[in-house]
Amino acid sequence: MNHLLKVPALAVRAFSSSTRQLRNKVPEAQKLFQEDNGLPVHIKGGTGDVLLYRATMTLTIAGTCYSLYWLLIASLPQRKA
Repeated sequence: MNHLLKVPALAVRAFSSSTRQLRNKVPEAQKLFQEDNGLPVHIKGGTGDVLLYRATMTLTIAGTCYSLYWLLIASLPQRKA
């Protein structure tokens, strides 16, 4: 039971801003994304962004084709047995 009384003190210590200083990374990201290197903004982040973009496009195209296939199947008349 005694360890439950220490939880608020640990929470305050864990979220205190005086224990560690975080470095502002926004100016570095602004330089990266505002740089004129001919790339669209959605892939300027590197390899991870390119892979995420390609996976998204693949899933989108595959889902569209799958939907169109079932729409075609639903629009055809049913064969009678």
